[in-house]
Amino acid sequence: MQLYIDTASIDEIREAASMGVLDGVTTNPSLVAKEGVDFHERLGEICQAVPGPVSAEVIATEHEAMLEEAMALTEIADNIVIKLPSTVDGLRACRALSDKGIRTNLTLCFQPLQAMLVAKAGAFLVSPFLGRLDDLGQDGMELIQQIRTIYDNYGYETKILAASIRHPLHLVQCAMLGADVATVPFKIIKQMMHHPLTDSGLEKFLADWAAMKKPSNQLV
Repeated sequence: MQLYIDTASIDEIREAASMGVLDGVTTNPSLVAKEGVDFHERLGEICQAVPGPVSAEVIATEHEAMLEEAMALTEIADNIVIKLPSTVDGLRACRALSDKGIRTNLTLCFQPLQAMLVAKAGAFLVSPFLGRLDDLGQDGMELIQQIRTIYDNYGYETKILAASIRHPLHLVQCAMLGADVATVPFKIIKQMMHHPLTDSGLEKFLADWAAMKKPSNQLV
């Protein structure tokens, strides 16, 4: 499963990239606004920091305006992926951009038929928001499973990007269900390599090594 970071913080992106496991970035105008920087400039910085796909979201809701905005975003870098909403206008824009060879990420997907249609329209990624479904008492993982089954049944090449990840267990479940990608906040990326038994085991190894290195007359 590929791992993307969901942020607009260039420091978080660079630190995650330094781990050697980061495959891409998702961001949006809201995340950039929190950073207090220019949207296009920050996207340019991100694209330089990460060679993989960088999802850049349009703010337009009508497909012609989406296309105009998308073309400007594609000028930023070759690894820009246009993020569109899973709406009828987003679907139309997806088809038009896909026909031009421009990769798209259809976001805010909450049911399997949306995912099927965006795949038929040539989307590069579809982003089911499983955490938001969980927040409403629904099973977000069921949506991942439904999309995986539909895509496998018909050979759709669109990648399933699990979004709205709330905790590491979500990542385990997504990987077991066959999600192609997961996008997560930086704090969850850090949690992925942490376990108390790892920490205590390493502490004991180091203590044993230190004791072994002492001269025999200093051993207690």
